[in-house]
Amino acid sequence: MSFGPRLTLAPALVLALLLFAVPVALVFREALFAPDLSLAHFERFLSRGVYVAVFGKTLVVSTAVSTICLFAGYPMALFIVTRPVRWRPLLLFLVLVPLWMSILVRTYAWMVVLGREGIVNNLLRWLGLIDAPATLLFTTGAVYVAMVQILLPITVVTCYSAMTEIDPGLVRAARIFGAGPFRAFREVFLPLSLEGAVSGWSVTFILAMGFFIVPALVGGRKDMLLGNMIVNQVGQGNWGFAAVMAIVLLASTVALLGVVRLVAARFLHSPREEQA
Repeated sequence: MSFGPRLTLAPALVLALLLFAVPVALVFREALFAPDLSLAHFERFLSRGVYVAVFGKTLVVSTAVSTICLFAGYPMALFIVTRPVRWRPLLLFLVLVPLWMSILVRTYAWMVVLGREGIVNNLLRWLGLIDAPATLLFTTGAVYVAMVQILLPITVVTCYSAMTEIDPGLVRAARIFGAGPFRAFREVFLPLSLEGAVSGWSVTFILAMGFFIVPALVGGRKDMLLGNMIVNQVGQGNWGFAAVMAIVLLASTVALLGVVRLVAARFLHSPREEQA
């Protein structure tokens, strides 16, 4: 690489250093120095069952939401990429419209939809399926529904981006040589698109791990995630303990994604390598 391209990358590297590396270093300092070097905050986190339980719930919810988004988003991305080119921008626009609104606004919308006098309860009563309003809000199910709706567009776009890199001629060639539509998809298109699917799952998982607004507004008392506990500790002025939770959240996310990427690298190949 010549000096010119390196110089071009310098502003981005400086910005990444200021916006990521420096804040992370400050979080570590807050967690380890209280005010002297100590692991007291880490010991407190690991010795209290409630904190470990919330951390485990955060992992479970994030994994489940990411998986649901993948199984729902992959077919949507496949549908878009197989449409005529002139229709794809419109379909992508419809997928991305929810991202124009903040998470807070969309979460409040779910509070209205799932409320006792909300659209869902009114529809169920109109259909005669229930006599009294069902408890849909402030439940674990409400948390899952809201998180999936918020994160689904990101999964769709990530999968779609990977699918557009696949040469359509490969599928056509498989059909020419006698493969049916399902077999051509299973043996040609699906393997080439799995790397994008893993990327979509990973991005969604990263975002889900840090959610706190959705559980706070539509979840119950038992639906608190680690992000909610971090917010609570900051509100109480316990910066050191909040920093420890943030480190646990960051480290666990990086570790799990590392495992996912290693497994993916073991079993998957990039579309470019397969098409070469």
